[in-house]
Amino acid sequence: MNLAQTALVERLIRLALDEDIGTGDITTEHLIDSGMSGVGRIISKESLVLAGGPVACRVFELLDPSLVVSIHAEDGRFVPPGTVLMTVEGSMRSLLTGERTALNFLQRMSGIATHVRNYLQMMKGLSLQLVDTRKTTPGLRVLEKYAVRMGGARNHRMGLFDGVLIKDNHISACGGIMPAVSRIRRHMSHLMNIEVEVSTLEQVQEALQAGVDVIMLDNMSIDAMRKAVALIAGKALVEVSGRINAATIPGLAGAGIDIVSVGALTHSAKSVDISMDIEPVGNVAAERMP
Repeated sequence: MNLAQTALVERLIRLALDEDIGTGDITTEHLIDSGMSGVGRIISKESLVLAGGPVACRVFELLDPSLVVSIHAEDGRFVPPGTVLMTVEGSMRSLLTGERTALNFLQRMSGIATHVRNYLQMMKGLSLQLVDTRKTTPGLRVLEKYAVRMGGARNHRMGLFDGVLIKDNHISACGGIMPAVSRIRRHMSHLMNIEVEVSTLEQVQEALQAGVDVIMLDNMSIDAMRKAVALIAGKALVEVSGRINAATIPGLAGAGIDIVSVGALTHSAKSVDISMDIEPVGNVAAERMP
Protein backbone atom coordinates (compact mmCIF):
# COMPACT_ATOMS: atom_id res chain seq x y z
CA MET A 1 0.00 0.00 0.00
CA ASN A 2 1.10 3.55 -0.72
CA LEU A 3 2.49 5.09 2.49
CA ALA A 4 0.29 8.16 2.02
CA GLN A 5 -2.86 6.03 1.94
CA THR A 6 -2.30 4.29 5.27
CA ALA A 7 -4.77 5.23 7.99
CA LEU A 8 -2.11 6.87 10.18
CA VAL A 9 -0.68 9.07 7.42
CA GLU A 10 -4.12 10.08 6.18
CA ARG A 11 -4.97 11.12 9.74
CA LEU A 12 -1.80 13.23 9.88
CA ILE A 13 -2.65 14.87 6.57
CA ARG A 14 -6.20 15.67 7.68
CA LEU A 15 -4.88 17.14 10.94
CA ALA A 16 -2.46 19.32 8.98
CA LEU A 17 -5.23 20.53 6.66
CA ASP A 18 -7.54 21.24 9.60
CA GLU A 19 -4.75 23.13 11.36
CA ASP A 20 -4.18 25.39 8.36
CA ILE A 21 -7.68 25.83 6.95
CA GLY A 22 -9.76 25.93 10.13
CA THR A 23 -13.16 27.34 9.22
CA GLY A 24 -12.04 28.30 5.72
CA ASP A 25 -9.43 30.03 3.57
CA ILE A 26 -10.83 33.54 3.89
CA THR A 27 -8.29 35.13 1.53
CA THR A 28 -8.82 32.71 -1.34
CA GLU A 29 -12.59 32.49 -0.91
CA HIS A 30 -12.96 36.27 -1.22
CA LEU A 31 -10.45 36.76 -4.04
CA ILE A 32 -10.87 33.74 -6.31
CA ASP A 33 -14.01 32.90 -8.28
CA SER A 34 -15.31 29.42 -7.45
CA GLY A 35 -15.30 28.43 -11.13
CA MET A 36 -11.68 29.43 -11.85
CA SER A 37 -9.26 26.63 -12.76
CA GLY A 38 -5.50 26.56 -12.64
CA VAL A 39 -2.37 24.48 -12.76
CA GLY A 40 0.30 24.34 -10.08
CA ARG A 41 3.87 23.23 -10.63
CA ILE A 42 5.86 22.14 -7.59
CA ILE A 43 9.53 22.90 -8.28
CA SER A 44 12.82 22.23 -6.49
CA LYS A 45 14.71 25.45 -5.78
CA GLU A 46 17.92 23.70 -4.74
CA SER A 47 19.59 20.31 -5.15
CA LEU A 48 17.82 17.78 -2.96
CA VAL A 49 16.77 14.18 -2.41
CA LEU A 50 13.02 14.00 -2.85
CA ALA A 51 10.83 12.46 -0.16
CA GLY A 52 7.11 12.91 0.43
CA GLY A 53 5.78 13.09 -3.12
CA PRO A 54 2.90 10.67 -2.46
CA VAL A 55 2.11 12.51 0.79
CA ALA A 56 1.88 15.88 -0.99
CA CYS A 57 -0.22 14.22 -3.67
CA ARG A 58 -2.59 12.87 -1.03
CA VAL A 59 -2.95 16.33 0.51
CA PHE A 60 -4.54 17.55 -2.70
CA GLU A 61 -6.61 14.39 -3.22
CA LEU A 62 -8.12 14.62 0.26
CA LEU A 63 -8.70 18.35 -0.04
CA ASP A 64 -10.40 18.10 -3.44
CA PRO A 65 -10.85 14.71 -5.17
CA SER A 66 -11.47 16.46 -8.51
CA LEU A 67 -7.88 17.72 -8.69
CA VAL A 68 -5.60 15.90 -11.14
CA VAL A 69 -2.16 15.27 -9.65
CA SER A 70 0.86 14.05 -11.64
CA ILE A 71 4.15 13.10 -9.95
CA HIS A 72 7.19 13.66 -12.20
CA ALA A 73 10.02 12.63 -9.82
CA GLU A 74 10.08 9.55 -7.60
CA ASP A 75 10.92 9.60 -3.91
CA GLY A 76 14.57 8.80 -3.23
CA ARG A 77 15.76 10.53 -6.40
CA PHE A 78 18.40 13.26 -6.26
CA VAL A 79 17.21 16.24 -8.33
CA PRO A 80 18.88 19.52 -9.32
CA PRO A 81 17.35 23.00 -8.88
CA GLY A 82 14.51 23.78 -11.26
CA THR A 83 13.14 20.24 -11.45
CA VAL A 84 9.35 20.02 -11.76
CA LEU A 85 8.47 17.49 -9.09
CA MET A 86 4.69 17.48 -9.46
CA THR A 87 1.85 19.20 -11.28
CA VAL A 88 -1.67 19.70 -9.93
CA GLU A 89 -4.58 20.81 -12.12
CA GLY A 90 -8.12 21.83 -11.23
CA SER A 91 -9.88 24.31 -8.98
CA MET A 92 -7.75 27.41 -8.40
CA ARG A 93 -9.23 27.73 -4.92
CA SER A 94 -8.14 24.20 -4.00
CA LEU A 95 -4.65 24.72 -5.39
CA LEU A 96 -4.14 27.85 -3.31
CA THR A 97 -5.65 26.33 -0.17
CA GLY A 98 -3.62 23.11 -0.29
CA GLU A 99 -0.31 24.68 -1.36
CA ARG A 100 1.30 25.31 2.04
CA THR A 101 0.32 22.01 3.65
CA ALA A 102 1.66 20.02 0.69
CA LEU A 103 4.90 22.02 0.65
CA ASN A 104 5.39 21.69 4.40
CA PHE A 105 5.39 17.90 4.10
CA LEU A 106 7.64 17.94 1.03
CA GLN A 107 10.15 20.42 2.41
CA ARG A 108 10.49 18.68 5.78
CA MET A 109 10.68 15.14 4.43
CA SER A 110 13.01 16.05 1.55
CA GLY A 111 15.17 17.99 4.00
CA ILE A 112 15.66 14.83 6.07
CA ALA A 113 16.37 12.69 3.00
CA THR A 114 18.92 15.22 1.75
CA HIS A 115 20.55 15.44 5.20
CA VAL A 116 20.84 11.65 5.30
CA ARG A 117 22.48 11.63 1.87
CA ASN A 118 25.05 14.15 3.11
CA TYR A 119 25.93 11.84 6.01
CA LEU A 120 26.27 8.89 3.66
CA GLN A 121 28.58 10.94 1.46
CA MET A 122 30.79 11.61 4.49
CA MET A 123 30.79 7.86 5.25
CA LYS A 124 31.56 6.81 1.69
CA GLY A 125 34.06 3.97 1.64
CA LEU A 126 33.33 2.92 5.23
CA SER A 127 31.57 -0.41 5.78
CA LEU A 128 29.08 1.05 8.25
CA GLN A 129 25.32 0.83 8.40
CA LEU A 130 23.74 4.25 9.10
CA VAL A 131 20.50 4.24 11.10
CA ASP A 132 18.23 6.82 12.72
CA THR A 133 16.87 7.10 16.28
CA ARG A 134 13.58 7.96 18.00
CA LYS A 135 14.53 11.67 18.08
CA THR A 136 11.72 12.65 15.76
CA THR A 137 8.99 15.30 15.67
CA PRO A 138 6.12 14.04 17.88
CA GLY A 139 3.41 12.55 15.70
CA LEU A 140 5.46 12.60 12.50
CA ARG A 141 7.77 9.65 13.16
CA VAL A 142 6.35 7.42 10.42
CA LEU A 143 6.98 10.15 7.83
CA GLU A 144 10.41 11.15 9.10
CA LYS A 145 11.64 7.57 9.27
CA TYR A 146 10.32 7.01 5.74
CA ALA A 147 12.33 10.05 4.66
CA VAL A 148 15.43 8.53 6.27
CA ARG A 149 14.97 5.44 4.08
CA MET A 150 14.50 7.59 1.00
CA GLY A 151 17.84 9.24 1.82
CA GLY A 152 19.53 5.84 1.77
CA ALA A 153 19.89 4.99 5.47
CA ARG A 154 17.95 2.48 7.56
CA ASN A 155 15.63 2.71 10.53
CA HIS A 156 16.42 1.74 14.10
CA ARG A 157 13.37 0.63 16.08
CA MET A 158 10.15 2.47 15.22
CA GLY A 159 9.17 2.83 18.86
CA LEU A 160 9.32 1.25 22.30
CA PHE A 161 7.13 -1.62 21.08
CA ASP A 162 9.32 -3.24 18.43
CA GLY A 163 12.79 -3.61 19.92
CA VAL A 164 14.54 -4.16 23.25
CA LEU A 165 17.09 -1.47 24.06
CA ILE A 166 18.28 -1.39 27.67
CA LYS A 167 19.56 2.12 28.37
CA ASP A 168 21.44 3.72 31.24
CA ASN A 169 18.34 4.55 33.30
CA HIS A 170 17.03 0.97 32.92
CA ILE A 171 20.40 -0.35 34.07
CA SER A 172 20.46 1.99 37.08
CA ALA A 173 16.91 1.04 38.09
CA CYS A 174 17.63 -2.69 37.82
CA GLY A 175 20.98 -2.58 39.61
CA GLY A 176 23.17 -3.46 36.65
CA ILE A 177 23.26 -4.92 33.16
CA MET A 178 23.16 -8.58 34.21
CA PRO A 179 19.96 -8.32 36.30
CA ALA A 180 18.32 -6.15 33.64
CA VAL A 181 19.07 -8.66 30.86
CA SER A 182 18.01 -11.63 33.01
CA ARG A 183 14.72 -9.97 33.82
CA ILE A 184 13.88 -8.96 30.23
CA ARG A 185 14.65 -12.47 28.97
CA ARG A 186 11.88 -13.86 31.18
CA HIS A 187 9.30 -11.72 29.41
CA MET A 188 10.28 -11.63 25.73
CA SER A 189 10.26 -13.93 22.75
CA HIS A 190 13.39 -15.91 21.94
CA LEU A 191 13.15 -14.42 18.44
CA MET A 192 13.84 -10.86 19.62
CA ASN A 193 17.36 -9.46 20.00
CA ILE A 194 18.56 -7.63 23.10
CA GLU A 195 20.58 -4.43 22.77
CA VAL A 196 22.33 -2.74 25.70
CA GLU A 197 23.71 0.79 25.86
CA VAL A 198 27.13 1.07 27.53
CA SER A 199 29.50 3.93 28.22
CA THR A 200 32.49 2.20 29.86
CA LEU A 201 34.70 -0.80 29.14
CA GLU A 202 33.51 -2.38 32.38
CA GLN A 203 29.94 -2.24 31.09
CA VAL A 204 31.09 -3.79 27.82
CA GLN A 205 32.44 -6.75 29.79
CA GLU A 206 29.18 -7.06 31.73
CA ALA A 207 27.11 -6.95 28.51
CA LEU A 208 29.27 -9.70 27.03
CA GLN A 209 28.81 -11.84 30.15
CA ALA A 210 25.05 -11.32 29.84
CA GLY A 211 25.20 -12.59 26.24
CA VAL A 212 23.43 -9.66 24.58
CA ASP A 213 23.06 -9.45 20.81
CA VAL A 214 23.95 -5.79 20.21
CA ILE A 215 26.17 -3.50 22.28
CA MET A 216 25.73 0.24 21.78
CA LEU A 217 28.80 2.30 22.61
CA ASP A 218 27.36 5.60 23.75
CA ASN A 219 29.40 8.81 23.54
CA MET A 220 32.75 7.03 23.70
CA SER A 221 35.98 8.44 22.34
CA ILE A 222 37.47 6.82 19.23
CA ASP A 223 40.19 5.24 21.36
CA ALA A 224 37.65 3.79 23.81
CA MET A 225 35.55 2.49 20.90
CA ARG A 226 38.52 0.61 19.48
CA LYS A 227 39.26 -0.96 22.87
CA ALA A 228 35.59 -1.93 23.24
CA VAL A 229 35.54 -3.54 19.78
CA ALA A 230 38.64 -5.54 20.70
CA LEU A 231 36.88 -6.78 23.84
CA ILE A 232 33.69 -7.67 21.98
CA ALA A 233 35.69 -9.55 19.34
CA GLY A 234 32.68 -10.40 17.18
CA LYS A 235 30.56 -11.80 20.04
CA ALA A 236 27.91 -9.11 19.44
CA LEU A 237 27.06 -6.49 16.87
CA VAL A 238 28.64 -3.13 17.68
CA GLU A 239 26.62 0.07 17.39
CA VAL A 240 27.99 3.52 18.17
CA SER A 241 25.97 6.60 19.00
CA GLY A 242 26.83 10.14 20.02
CA ARG A 243 29.56 12.47 18.76
CA ILE A 244 29.02 11.28 15.17
CA ASN A 245 29.73 14.20 12.84
CA ALA A 246 32.03 15.35 10.05
CA ALA A 247 34.95 15.63 12.48
CA THR A 248 34.59 12.17 14.04
CA ILE A 249 33.42 10.04 11.10
CA PRO A 250 36.93 9.59 9.59
CA GLY A 251 38.09 8.06 12.89
CA LEU A 252 35.50 5.28 12.53
CA ALA A 253 37.37 3.78 9.57
CA GLY A 254 38.69 0.34 10.42
CA ALA A 255 37.36 0.50 13.98
CA GLY A 256 35.30 -2.68 13.60
CA ILE A 257 31.96 -0.96 14.09
CA ASP A 258 28.83 -2.39 12.44
CA ILE A 259 26.17 0.28 12.97
CA VAL A 260 26.17 4.05 13.47
CA SER A 261 23.00 5.60 14.91
CA VAL A 262 22.60 9.35 14.48
CA GLY A 263 19.75 11.33 16.05
CA ALA A 264 20.73 14.35 13.97
CA LEU A 265 19.41 12.64 10.83
CA THR A 266 15.95 13.76 11.93
CA HIS A 267 16.28 16.28 14.75
CA SER A 268 18.81 18.52 12.98
CA ALA A 269 17.69 18.28 9.36
CA LYS A 270 16.91 21.59 7.68
CA SER A 271 13.88 21.89 5.42
CA VAL A 272 14.80 22.32 1.76
CA ASP A 273 13.55 24.99 -0.63
CA ILE A 274 10.60 23.83 -2.74
CA SER A 275 7.98 26.16 -4.22
CA MET A 276 4.66 25.91 -6.03
CA ASP A 277 3.94 28.18 -8.97
CA ILE A 278 0.22 28.47 -9.72
CA GLU A 279 -1.28 29.95 -12.90
CA PRO A 280 -4.83 30.28 -14.25
CA VAL A 281 -5.56 27.64 -16.88
CA GLY A 282 -6.25 30.32 -19.50
CA ASN A 283 -2.68 31.63 -19.29
CA VAL A 284 -1.29 28.12 -19.53
CA ALA A 285 -3.37 27.39 -22.61
CA ALA A 286 -2.11 30.56 -24.26
CA GLU A 287 1.50 29.52 -23.59
CA ARG A 288 0.97 26.26 -25.41
CA MET A 289 -0.58 27.80 -28.51
CA PRO A 290 1.71 27.85 -31.60
